[in-house]
Amino acid sequence: MATNIGMMDSAYFVGRNELLTWINNRLQLHLSRIEEAASGAVQCQMLDMTYPGVVPMHKVNFDAKTEYDMIQNYKVLQDVFNKLKIEKHIEVNKLVKGRPLDNLEFLQWLKRYCDSVNGGIMNENYNPVERRCKGGKERSSRGSQKISKSLQTNNMHNAGSGDIGHSKISGCLQQFLLCLHIITDLKLSVDLLEKERDFYFAKLRDIEILCQTPELENLPVAVAIKKILYAADAKESALAEAQEYLSQTLEAGEGKAEED
Repeated sequence: MATNIGMMDSAYFVGRNELLTWINNRLQLHLSRIEEAASGAVQCQMLDMTYPGVVPMHKVNFDAKTEYDMIQNYKVLQDVFNKLKIEKHIEVNKLVKGRPLDNLEFLQWLKRYCDSVNGGIMNENYNPVERRCKGGKERSSRGSQKISKSLQTNNMHNAGSGDIGHSKISGCLQQFLLCLHIITDLKLSVDLLEKERDFYFAKLRDIEILCQTPELENLPVAVAIKKILYAADAKESALAEAQEYLSQTLEAGEGKAEED
């Protein structure tokens, strides 16, 4: 089972939409944003579905709004981790803030873990709605209330369709929300790219430090690697130059050995 997953594992390249589909299909929810899972209730029920009955669902609050209530859910989750001997640190302070990237990474890990247990196959005998009834108010009911209120608002607007001002405000609001979703997605993509960039930069820095050690810095291989690392012209690859240097050095070494 995958408990310790490296940051470059394919699990961390699972997209937001795929995760939301995974959650909604299995738990019969209607989440539209990753941040909506920040309360920890979804994570608790995902483990309850993977290990039926292991989570005390009566302690899980699906209507948690405050950080205090969310932390109580994560305490339940941590207890389950301990019971199952899952060695995974939960960044509770970051997750309850509702930041998209932190919650995305945790859900990516959770999906990989659950898939490693059940092979990605849904438990058909598990009734997520029934299990949620043993916990707090389910989030989907709140979503239904929001939809109902939204429909009522739209009906009121339609009844007064002659009011051009209301129509303009409604249209502007929709455009604003659309732009907000686009910006959020772009920020998420940038965050993931920056994390990948930093990962590879750290690897290159480790190689550089290794090649600078007194015992290795003058070895042909180390010199060739540094030629690639320190190449000033980004338009041309320094690989050919490094290979040529390495080849000439090795030939010279062989010639000297023959003379000796």
